[in-house]
Amino acid sequence: MGNSFSNMSAFQSLHIVMLGLDSAGKTTVLYRLKFNEFVNTVPTIGFNTEKIKLSNGSAKGISCHFWDVGGQEKLRPLWKSYSRCTDGIIYVVDSVDVDRLEEARTELHKVTKFAENQGTPLLVIANKQDLPRSLPVADIEKQLALHELTPTTAYHVQPACAIIGEGLHEGMDKLHEMIVKRRKSLKQKKKR
Repeated sequence: MGNSFSNMSAFQSLHIVMLGLDSAGKTTVLYRLKFNEFVNTVPTIGFNTEKIKLSNGSAKGISCHFWDVGGQEKLRPLWKSYSRCTDGIIYVVDSVDVDRLEEARTELHKVTKFAENQGTPLLVIANKQDLPRSLPVADIEKQLALHELTPTTAYHVQPACAIIGEGLHEGMDKLHEMIVKRRKSLKQKKKR
């Protein structure tokens, strides 16, 4: 296990795109990972980008270049450009906003079906788990129809609260593991 993580340091920086509907908490996740504190945010018009060296968990020390792309309907066509050739996709979902889960599912499936994203590891952050009436992870997984993703798409659903940072490092560890596994698999295929 230690060997696979040390091999990751040979890679310069992981390219991670963070997507999700507006008000899901993407920017809060980004700045919690960057500063390890809550940063009051405003709706993202366009994108935010940050280079972050992960500071906790088994992915500690891994450098990531995050692209946090706005989730308003008019910005979603841009998701294709930002997610192309990425190492991993983080899809943030508001666990309380059950009325928009179908919309979130539709947008997630569009992104994962792009040819360039086939097989790209996916971390779904079930945000706002601290709030009353938040859906459990199993229900979010079902509502998003993650079992319908292409068989090559590895995914993990992580319960989280971006405001206090709960669950984010565990989620990043899982995403990192999926990226390492995919890179090994692609490397083995090239050797054949």
